[in-house]
Amino acid sequence: MNVLKLGLPKGSLEKATIELFEKGGWLIKPAARNYFPKIDDSELDCSICRPQEMSRYIESGMLDAGITGKDWTLENDSDAIIVADLVYSKVSNKPTRWVIAVAGDSDIKSIEDLQGKKVATELVNVTTRFFKERNIEVDIEFSWGATEAKVVAGLADAVVEVTETESTIRAHGLRIIHELMQSNTQLIANKAAWQDPWKRKKIENISLLLQGALRADRIVGLKMNVQNEDLDRVVQILPSLNAPTIANLYQSDWFSVETVVSEDVVRDLIPRLIEKGAEGIIEYPLNKVI
Repeated sequence: MNVLKLGLPKGSLEKATIELFEKGGWLIKPAARNYFPKIDDSELDCSICRPQEMSRYIESGMLDAGITGKDWTLENDSDAIIVADLVYSKVSNKPTRWVIAVAGDSDIKSIEDLQGKKVATELVNVTTRFFKERNIEVDIEFSWGATEAKVVAGLADAVVEVTETESTIRAHGLRIIHELMQSNTQLIANKAAWQDPWKRKKIENISLLLQGALRADRIVGLKMNVQNEDLDRVVQILPSLNAPTIANLYQSDWFSVETVVSEDVVRDLIPRLIEKGAEGIIEYPLNKVI
């Protein structure tokens, strides 16, 4: 039987990734201290590994495909196939940011002021290329973690660190002076696996369903009954991806109207629909929008 070896990211992205796969149609059951979670798909063999190492395992052929960050494919100068950008994180479906930060009371105001200074980061190769392209000489030091504290402890003049909300950076009394890059999660594949027709089709199907699950984020379905005489007024105020679905109710001058809308407009839309004559309004969540 054909089996695809799939890598899932360990750490902050693990929970969000498992939830995304569940919306996509796969149930993954992680086990404590186990790097090989069970999945309800006999064609998938899952392994959990650090996003920083994912592209290396995929390039070597140990994994056929996996999910990691754009930042780590760039850091490792990976030549893996980028199948899809999957913009989600542990907090929200937005890209993360790698920023350069200094102490709040530092005299350093711009990246040019870092000339000759020490910068701590886990993203060493990307940071090195960034400063080299701008002819700014800095001493870049690899950080194993707790990077923000390096400035507070006087071990570095600046840090290059990833952030979503800036809360950790602010909590350490740091000030952002530059955004180095934005990053997002990616589905990547081994080149040999991508050339295998069965594996490529399986990877493409995973990509299709995961992207469909992401499109459904904060989108809901609305269904309602509308009399013929009110139909035009209701349809005129209905947002939709393309156009609402309208069907006659059996032996009646009423219609069933169904559409897909952004979750944040529902609270204002439903009272307006009632005013226009809609009845029996049902709101329901969506798992995927393909």
